[in-house]
Amino acid sequence: MAGTSKGEGRIGLLNGLAAYGMWGLVPLFWPLLKPAGATEILAHRMVWSLVFVAAALLVVRRWAWAGELLRQPRRLGLVVIAAAVITVNWGVYIWAVNSGHVVEASLGYFINPLVTIAMGVLILKERLRPTQWAAVGVGVAAVLVLAIGYGRPPWISLVLAFSFATYGLVKKKVDLGGVESLAAETAVQFLPALAYLLWLGAHGDLTFATGGPGHAALLASTGIVTAIPLVCFGAAAIRVPLSTLGLLQYLAPVFQFLLGVVYFHEAMPAERWAGFALVWLALVLLTWDALRTSRRAARALGPRATRSTGPVEPTGGTGVPGPVGGAAAAVPGGACDLPGIADMPGAPVAEAGAAPLPKP
Repeated sequence: MAGTSKGEGRIGLLNGLAAYGMWGLVPLFWPLLKPAGATEILAHRMVWSLVFVAAALLVVRRWAWAGELLRQPRRLGLVVIAAAVITVNWGVYIWAVNSGHVVEASLGYFINPLVTIAMGVLILKERLRPTQWAAVGVGVAAVLVLAIGYGRPPWISLVLAFSFATYGLVKKKVDLGGVESLAAETAVQFLPALAYLLWLGAHGDLTFATGGPGHAALLASTGIVTAIPLVCFGAAAIRVPLSTLGLLQYLAPVFQFLLGVVYFHEAMPAERWAGFALVWLALVLLTWDALRTSRRAARALGPRATRSTGPVEPTGGTGVPGPVGGAAAAVPGGACDLPGIADMPGAPVAEAGAAPLPKP
């Protein structure tokens, strides 16, 4: 039994590494789609993601959720908002990578946990611990230093971070699994995206029709590039603790940063290094605080669990510390929604719940 558990843990860890590794290396893929512009690539990603995910759902025969969603206008409205916000996130990310701003794009996913925490305080009225306040303060200082370094606010990073944090906030209310979430959102995106591609074709600007079969195949594969990491993440989420996923999430922006500096040879003057160093310091503070709080909660719950014959409610009654940024995670019916977990759509249910992912 223990051997099986260890084997499952190893499988989960490998899938987690694969998911975040693919998200981290995706900047190598988008330039292959040139001469297609960022908007055409975005439209193809929307169309082909729905085709791929719909085929997968047909195979596994998981459609009951769609009927329930259509009978709930409020949830459906939130799906539309989520689709709009993630469209902005995808579009800016693709444009940033293909325009030589990979490092700045990676920064967006480094600061995303900080933005998530800030939104939790401002919108959800969550209370922060002193270490979390210190991390947020260091993050604000980092943005100011980077604004000086870039000669302007790092708007690409800020748009990516705020759009994904907003996406995570909306996803907390929708409560759909990863594949279902991607299907619902791309269903909303599908008709506008298809209409745009048809418009490009009518004006002779559609590279899918003029770039040859290899280029067309690459554009069609955007659906696979979107969905496969999500599948790997789902396999990891049910096998490894959320604290492990919270640490693994940093692999994606680290890989993106290294690609920007080493492979794409983007400039990194001293003031940018200083800004990134401050961001990394803030993330170290958040991770340390989250792990410390998680250990304390586990020790506190241990004796209570042994004395109780029923389920033990997490400390505070309404939430547990999230692995990223330590932000409180709502526990509706025992499932945690952690918008700070980094590409990020709603992930499948993990040990403690579902975590939205960024989708670079």
